[in-house]
Amino acid sequence: MPGKAAAATGQATGVSTVEPATNGHHAADETTFVERVAQGRLTTQRGLYAGPSPVVSKDLYSELEWGSVVRERTGISLESSTKVSGNTYFGRFPASYWQRWTTVKEVTLEAVVTGDGLLTVGASDVEGDARVVAAKQLVGAKQTAITLTAKLDKFYDGGALWLDLETEAGQSLALEQVRWTVESPEKIRPTAVTICTMNRADDCLANLQALAGDISSLDTLDAIYVADQGTDRVDSREGFEQVAKDLGDKLHYIVQPNLGGAGGFTRGLYEVAGHTETEHANVLFMDDDVLLEPDLVIRMTAFSNRTANPVIVGGQMLNLLHPNQLHVGAEYANLNTLEPGQAVEHSLNTADLLGIDEETLKPNRQERRLDAGYNGWWSCLIPYEIVKATGYPLPFFFQWDDAEYSYRARSYGFPTVTLPGAGVWHADFHWKDWDEWHRYFNLRNSIITAALHSPFNLNLVSRVLVAQLVRYLLSMQYGLSATLIKAVEDFLEGPEVLRDGGVEAMKEIRRIRDDYPETKRHPATDVPGIASNDIGIINSAPRPSLHRAVMLKRILDRLLGNHRHSLGAIPADETNWWHVSLFETAVITDASQEGVRVRTYDRAKMFDLARRGAKVIQRLRKEGAAAQAQYKRAMPELTSRENWKRLYKL
Repeated sequence: MPGKAAAATGQATGVSTVEPATNGHHAADETTFVERVAQGRLTTQRGLYAGPSPVVSKDLYSELEWGSVVRERTGISLESSTKVSGNTYFGRFPASYWQRWTTVKEVTLEAVVTGDGLLTVGASDVEGDARVVAAKQLVGAKQTAITLTAKLDKFYDGGALWLDLETEAGQSLALEQVRWTVESPEKIRPTAVTICTMNRADDCLANLQALAGDISSLDTLDAIYVADQGTDRVDSREGFEQVAKDLGDKLHYIVQPNLGGAGGFTRGLYEVAGHTETEHANVLFMDDDVLLEPDLVIRMTAFSNRTANPVIVGGQMLNLLHPNQLHVGAEYANLNTLEPGQAVEHSLNTADLLGIDEETLKPNRQERRLDAGYNGWWSCLIPYEIVKATGYPLPFFFQWDDAEYSYRARSYGFPTVTLPGAGVWHADFHWKDWDEWHRYFNLRNSIITAALHSPFNLNLVSRVLVAQLVRYLLSMQYGLSATLIKAVEDFLEGPEVLRDGGVEAMKEIRRIRDDYPETKRHPATDVPGIASNDIGIINSAPRPSLHRAVMLKRILDRLLGNHRHSLGAIPADETNWWHVSLFETAVITDASQEGVRVRTYDRAKMFDLARRGAKVIQRLRKEGAAAQAQYKRAMPELTSRENWKRLYKL
């Protein structure tokens, strides 16, 4: 590895391990990324019939419509008088996306079959209406290789393909080695996975084991980079030596300073850029704490290999605590109002993939093709051509790094495509409390992103911030108010605030928030200063129809110190400003459901934070345009390879 780093011998043969040091050069074997000549047809996805974990329903892969069936990971067996449909989340081939973004004209379903029965390739349109585009009746097949081909010509606005299986009385049918293939390009792009991890050693190890145990997915990869930024290291785990042995020289284990998700993921881009002989290389970002469906690697890399032009390929997120739920079909950010995570029109949103739409009474399937604004980095593939054209991610530490990069890439002509059926399970976002230290990075980085990639209407941005601050103060979220103020102050400091990659900002915001008691979580039966038996639930009224009038009334009550309730408990889903502002002390359920927080009215803090907030937002109105110009001028340096080399201390 180039630069200042010292090599440590890996625990197992083949693995390279890099420790931070002050001098020396890394001598361990490195992957050189080169395109390779394609061998045979390109597998775009496999036909799988069970998930990577027992917590995942097999119905996400295939649906038993009637009869009796045995569904295993890579094969399926149907008894007499049975029908199974592949018109499911993982069973569908996203034909609309392949027609829109790739040069492929047709796709072939391949399988090895034994027995008797009917195989049909189904297709849908933008409304979800089904049709049959290919069929084959089997009689007495014995380990017979079969193919069914479908044209990709009537899916531009939406629709998918899938395989249905059916037996009649007295028949049985078994399938294995099911896959969807297309004609290969002349050369295959090399791909590296990058996993950023921070004190989630067990989760990270589990994903390495999942990749090592899935030969088809592993064969797709040229390298796996683990950027370990924690103190509880992955290589300390008992299973690391074996997985390192299984992955061999594909695994590159890097220990580096904690630079957040931005620094961890960018390390993969940095390493590939330093060891590639072609610009046609891919880097696939992957969170450490996901439940991985290894077929995602095959699906995303195959799509990237056949796109007409380079695009960022995003994987979808399913909710880990509710494995049947899709987080969102595709999303965008309202940059001027600082709002990420907005569902694209017609997108599924927190949808039960095994349920039906309450309005249309149709199954929850994403039929209509969507254009994403950006994709989260829980799984996201970035071609190196885009890095060469646009630079590296900004050193944001974390939050908004994914959105900023996609919007920057789009300005250079590289869109983001969120690919249906390429999914991983990630911890549900709504089980994470908003009032945490990371809100600083969310807000600061959202303002920087708006300054870089939107008209940056300072009057609108200021109104948004005032509205947030008023809601926080009414709700006795004084630490969150201080977090907002610090974020705006640091934005106005200019690009220098990004100089260390966010290390000092993380320490400082944690120190600031430590002074506010309501930012701390307590066991529900051990709330400081309050007897557990005195805390009773007081539920919220509906959202007020006279929104502005109610807010003015609540503000006046706060100014005068009037409270309707002296003490009460409020469920997490009812912590609305119009309700919490009625309390002198409110015991709020933390969004994680693992404890409570105590918010107590403090007139002095409220006035102090209101004064400071008004002052800094007024500064933003006056100085925001100048700060915007500074960030734009600094972009080439901030996103340069040299800047990241400095941050990595190489």
